[in-house]
Amino acid sequence: MKNTVLTFKQAKENGEKLTMLTAYDYSTAKLIDEAGINSILVGDSLGNVILGYEDTISVTMEDMIHHGAAVARGAKNALVVIDMPFMSYQTSVYDAVVNAGRLMKEGRADAVKLEGGQIVCPQIEAITACGIPVVAHLGLTPQSINAFGGFKVQGKTAEAAMQLIEDAKAVEAAGAFAVVLEGIPSAVASKITEVLTIPTIGIGAGADCDGQVLVYQDMLGMFSDYVPKFVKQFANVGEIMKKAFADYIKEVAEGTFPAEENQYGISKEAEDELERLY
Repeated sequence: MKNTVLTFKQAKENGEKLTMLTAYDYSTAKLIDEAGINSILVGDSLGNVILGYEDTISVTMEDMIHHGAAVARGAKNALVVIDMPFMSYQTSVYDAVVNAGRLMKEGRADAVKLEGGQIVCPQIEAITACGIPVVAHLGLTPQSINAFGGFKVQGKTAEAAMQLIEDAKAVEAAGAFAVVLEGIPSAVASKITEVLTIPTIGIGAGADCDGQVLVYQDMLGMFSDYVPKFVKQFANVGEIMKKAFADYIKEVAEGTFPAEENQYGISKEAEDELERLY
């Protein structure tokens, strides 16, 4: 069954946990989708884990559309959410609507995600008014790391926690159907989850959120530039891949690959004729 915004709404009402993972290409999206995930996020984290940037700031609309469309082709049942990249929605409500529309039409998104609280509520209202579902994103919002002074946990003081709660209520009122909570104390995330009627999706926000999301390279041990505290490694696929690559290099160097079973043959008559001619 195809996951939709209604799936998210019903999960919140029924107390069922939602699952989300990132993906940036067709084959990975297909595997994640077949595992039974509720939602796939084409995150602007592709700047870090796919394109090798130090942050997400340099990611473009063209990047998100290109990778989003590939993921959408592989995801048959998961709800595909595509991130709106830096400066694709902050400049104006008009730009936000146009770019959200591009992610839907060209990127084949089922929904878009944008960072920020009350300040982006006009954009959320305008985008949802066009029939485009929106996921909000609060807390440690990666597009704002220069303003934060780095990747720092947000909402640690009573004042900051109250601001996050007010922002969460505001994005819900503006029309967001879910909100990602990143890098905030679990007690704050728990309170936000309690006061909202839309589901919260946590990443570094504790166990009380209505769902969880991780970058798939993090949870598979495929990205080692830095590993956040909140990440659990469910398998060390990175080491398996490195061993396979090393074995391939060794067998090619030794001449043991390709073996007989990896090669195509011709008939004896054709082989004899080839020998006669050459």
